[in-house]
Amino acid sequence: MEKLKEEYPEARCQLNYNNTFQLLIATILSAQSTDKKVNEVTEELFREYKTPTDFLSLAQTELEEKIRKIGLYRNKAKHILEMCRILLEKYNGEVPNNMDDLISLPGVGRKTANVVLSNGFGIPAIAVDTHVFRVANRIGLADSNNVLETEKQLMDILPKDMWSLSHHLLIWHGRNICEARKPKCEICPITEKCDYFNMKKV
Repeated sequence: MEKLKEEYPEARCQLNYNNTFQLLIATILSAQSTDKKVNEVTEELFREYKTPTDFLSLAQTELEEKIRKIGLYRNKAKHILEMCRILLEKYNGEVPNNMDDLISLPGVGRKTANVVLSNGFGIPAIAVDTHVFRVANRIGLADSNNVLETEKQLMDILPKDMWSLSHHLLIWHGRNICEARKPKCEICPITEKCDYFNMKKV
């Protein structure tokens, strides 16, 4: 991880948000989309709609129209409005700060919950998205073909105070160098530690 820290000193969450509620919405929107596209949509969205009550002033079709640029926008609009209703009914409009309550919300799985816990509440967590899964298994930090097991293995092998930063470092490495189809192994700073690279050489 030290090499990756040197390579990506700016590694952090790239979604734009001002509070945990906005982070939760942005993370739900980011599934099968890019942070860049989500930020374009939320810039306008968050200017007008700041709270669960604000969002519930929208009909589902109206919210769909506002997030249309993002993949799966119909499902996401439905989940966001259901989630806002539950936040008001059960949590006084506040985002809960524990895994069980978060994953009980519509549209929120472990990855989204971990992003919110880590970035929104400063609670150590490792969100395993497609980049984290790929890079962790390629470089030998994990050895698994499923996301949950990869998360567990990373939590076992990495110090707790490194979980959140490691998540960002692995994402940045996956986006910039360790791409899915054509990883740029020739410019990778950690090839000597990489199982994928060393197996390729054989």
